[in-house]
Amino acid sequence: MKITFHGDDLPSSREFDIKRGREEGRWHVPEEVPVAFVYNRRNYSVMMATPDDLADFAIGFSLTEKIISEPWDIISLDIFQTVEGADLRFKITKEALEKIDIIHRRRNMVGSASCGLCGLENADVLFQKLDPVSKKPVDLDLNVLASALEVLNKHQPLNRLTRTVHAAAWADQNGEIKTVREDVGRHNALDKLLGAMAMDKTDVAAGFVVMSSRCSYEIVEKAARQGVKALVSLSAPTAFALRKATEANMAIYSQSATGPVRLL
Repeated sequence: MKITFHGDDLPSSREFDIKRGREEGRWHVPEEVPVAFVYNRRNYSVMMATPDDLADFAIGFSLTEKIISEPWDIISLDIFQTVEGADLRFKITKEALEKIDIIHRRRNMVGSASCGLCGLENADVLFQKLDPVSKKPVDLDLNVLASALEVLNKHQPLNRLTRTVHAAAWADQNGEIKTVREDVGRHNALDKLLGAMAMDKTDVAAGFVVMSSRCSYEIVEKAARQGVKALVSLSAPTAFALRKATEANMAIYSQSATGPVRLL
């Protein structure tokens, strides 16, 4: 795969003047820009995202949307960055293009940073069965999970600066965080993480994913499509997310007042 960047890198945050009484200061806020996905000159979607790790985002989104089966289905990726946002222009293999119906699945509106499913034309995709990621949900050591959750913030430079963005991280079986990606959207952060891991050929089943946000339906679906066996979130999952995780035999853990607990 050939990846080419065009234009200057977009900032991930901006500074604004703030006042508190007579005191003045500066506040960093995260950037959010439209990111367009175009496959073989066919428009697919526009997502609002933080303009960091755009190559990882491009690959992860393409994988979790089932547009490609593996990164090498992408022949080339041109990333155009302007002051107005970013265009991700893909050339994918004919075989990959034939696997999907872009016209049927494409999103007909801009997806917000908080909504990973916005704009899908056919609601039936919400209820497609997920393939099992294992024969039964894996059992993780709660102390290992607690260790990963405790150090997660140390791996979030953008969040420490802005106190606003989400993180998706992958930790090994010892709870050591190996890879982290950040974004204003939790599903974008996960796409970036899964894209980075796919490019590095990381065995996702050899560890677990940690989310700094709640565990929603689209988080479970994206993780399951890439073979993630266990998902840990700082906030509780939704009931729909748990139903989808049950389909996939995915273990779900969440942080409680006394530490991580297992829900599935």
